[in-house]
Amino acid sequence: MSKICELTGKKAMIGNRVSHANNKKKRRFNINLCKKRFFLTKEKKWITLKICTSTVKLINKIGIEKVLKRFKYKIN
Repeated sequence: MSKICELTGKKAMIGNRVSHANNKKKRRFNINLCKKRFFLTKEKKWITLKICTSTVKLINKIGIEKVLKRFKYKIN
């Protein structure tokens, strides 16, 4: 199960874990993903998306149809 946002394409970043003695070790900064269902009023059907929480905030702000159009998401 890949940790990638289906709309924005955001994925984990790689950085360093730095100790007090300035030792560096590789680590991952994972994104905050959640599975969410949305109802499309024009097509009268539900879709399930695995998206990051920042995208959920955007959907709450401007609506699901505009977000799908902005990121060119194809609906089956």
